[in-house]
Amino acid sequence: MDLRPRQRQPFSGFTENEIEKMENLLEQSGEKVFDQKFCKKLAQDFSHSKGRAGKPIVKWTEVQTWFQNRQKSCLSNDNSAEANRKLPDMTEECALDEANQKCHMPEVLLSENCTHIIRQILPGKKVPDLSDIEFEARSSVDGAWYDVDTFISHRFLSSGEPEVLVRYVGFGSEEDEWVNVRKSVRERSVHLENSECNKVRVGDPVLCFQESKDDASYVEARILEIQKKFHDIRGCRCLFVIQYDHDNTEETVHLRRLCFRPSILVRL
Repeated sequence: MDLRPRQRQPFSGFTENEIEKMENLLEQSGEKVFDQKFCKKLAQDFSHSKGRAGKPIVKWTEVQTWFQNRQKSCLSNDNSAEANRKLPDMTEECALDEANQKCHMPEVLLSENCTHIIRQILPGKKVPDLSDIEFEARSSVDGAWYDVDTFISHRFLSSGEPEVLVRYVGFGSEEDEWVNVRKSVRERSVHLENSECNKVRVGDPVLCFQESKDDASYVEARILEIQKKFHDIRGCRCLFVIQYDHDNTEETVHLRRLCFRPSILVRL
């Protein structure tokens, strides 16, 4: 799962949802939460969630430090030395493996009755397990695209159009939203590595991370012009002139602010 770019500001702390998730993982997963790969994956999940739009990215070291500090706090309140030395039994091992798998694998939860509906947006693509595919959905609230955590249910309108009830990554049930399957759900857009900028073409549709005084989100745009630059220690320095779909305004941005359709990965 790629890490979408966010504002480069000093870290300002975890959200309530992030803290709740880490507390649950610490309780369920024990020592696994201190693993570097575990913390990196969790930091990535937090950083590209809808709840962190407009906030700085989360570093894996910050996640690891939080776990370490919380464990120390818990141990200081535990007078049992035996508890400190306790090894997980087989039941706990299963819980560790399950939690670790969920954090390491790109997974979208699907209710069984949604599976055949979601396959409609993957024409010609044979995918035995939809949990291997990541999706994004367009919110009717602001027209921006957000990562899908769960497809909860589905329904058909009187027009015959299918809709699915989605839960966005990092948000609770109060933000669940019905979206049109054919128009507002698709395979997740990807962030390119610095070395992959040569795959971009004029006319390509993109998602651009757009910031304003009150909001920050990924919105649809199109590449108008590409200004090739020499790469340096900071990575790709090429400039991309884009035009936003919602208001036709133009902006010149770097590669790190853009996400592309997955089909671009097969170029060259």
